Amino acid sequence: MVLNEDRFFDPDPAVRRIARHLYGLVKDLPLVCPHGHVDPILFAGNEPFPDPARLILIPDHYIFRMLYSQGITLESLGIEPRDGSACETDSRRIWQLFADHFHLFAGTPTGAWLGQEFGELFGVQEKLGSKNAQAIYDRIQEKLGLEEFRPRALFERFNIEVLTTTDAAFDPLDWHGKIRESGWGGRVIPCFRPDAVVDIGKSDWKERIDDLSGAAGVDVTGFKSYIAAIRQRRDFFRTMGAVSTDQGVATPFTCELTEREADRIFQRALKGGASEEDARLFSGHMLMEMAAMSEEDGLVMQIHPGSFRDHNDQVSRRFGPDKGCDIPTRTEYTRNLRALLDRFGNTRKLTIIVFTLDESAYSRELAPLAGHYPAMKLGPAWWFHDSIEGMKRYRQRVTETAGIYNTVGFNDDTRAFPSIPARHDLSRRVDADYLAGLVARHVIDDDDAERMIKALAYDLVKASYRLD
Repeated sequence: MVLNEDRFFDPDPAVRRIARHLYGLVKDLPLVCPHGHVDPILFAGNEPFPDPARLILIPDHYIFRMLYSQGITLESLGIEPRDGSACETDSRRIWQLFADHFHLFAGTPTGAWLGQEFGELFGVQEKLGSKNAQAIYDRIQEKLGLEEFRPRALFERFNIEVLTTTDAAFDPLDWHGKIRESGWGGRVIPCFRPDAVVDIGKSDWKERIDDLSGAAGVDVTGFKSYIAAIRQRRDFFRTMGAVSTDQGVATPFTCELTEREADRIFQRALKGGASEEDARLFSGHMLMEMAAMSEEDGLVMQIHPGSFRDHNDQVSRRFGPDKGCDIPTRTEYTRNLRALLDRFGNTRKLTIIVFTLDESAYSRELAPLAGHYPAMKLGPAWWFHDSIEGMKRYRQRVTETAGIYNTVGFNDDTRAFPSIPARHDLSRRVDADYLAGLVARHVIDDDDAERMIKALAYDLVKASYRLD
């Protein structure tokens, strides 16, 4: 697709001129990707990508959730059911179906990312549609056969300085080990994600505790041995380069139990008798435990609350998790985080990065909290809000109270590896446009804006995630 150089900038000539200048200062800076879901096997094996459908569509729930919403079955898009029943395996047919409905993405962030991905990465200058679908498929497929389109080559072409994956607490990190052993210089590091062993309300929690026991070499029979196993795994992740943890919780509720109280809940969970209230208390206590460990070992703590996971039972039962049916919920932070911030919020030894899917909390709760507590930083517009308008609203609602230096730059949060440059470019353009508006209204001067755009594009993420 032909990309306009002024895309996403304000149509006002005065603002657009300043935005062009600010964007020009940062457009070629390295990409720092501290939170995402790219599979490390890509870089361990460095095998060619199989085909356009399996590269672009099938890994990306942003794409197939939109198609599903229009009545297109996941099976027809190549999404495999858990029971092994039939799904479409012909990538050309999958691609054709995608192209037939490409118009659905007009005006969405996915549409913006795909337009830039097709145009700049694959040299496709026309808009994807029914008539040109196979020709564009052939063009992309030809590119994917070249050495310069293998995962490691693209990593270097994208100018990625560091990329963080997301890994379960019991993951052996074998693929990360193979990347290290290969001698390749790309920096791909893990992130410790303990959700599966913390959420005692999940039906498979006991199996995940068995996995944790095996990975840590600790016989987990009670809360004390459970904590020892988690510490062991965190230490291992650190030896593999990890700089952060990531807690995906239903709510940011925090509380502090005694060890005896925590063990009683843990024992009930092992016997399959934990209640919903047990799960809430245990999750709240474990956020406190994880913060205490981060204060000791230096791992940055991320908290991602407010998602109703797998809202569509039929889809999650048939296809598994992460199939585009996680839905935001209203989330309260001021009271829920009180216990955590009362104990840890005033220290500089710990960094707690808090995200939200509830935009109404930006100016009411999150910006004031991050604008006060030294340990707390505010994560960027995330998931449903990492869009052109969502990013603008984030800056408008947060900056007046928290400034930009209590925020942490941009997270691409992607499973679709080729979309990473487009996502970062969108963020840099939106931030340049936002700052340009402040300059045009004489809220900040040129020097402020130049310093701030570099901070937003590069400096803040490096400092916040301790990547220096």
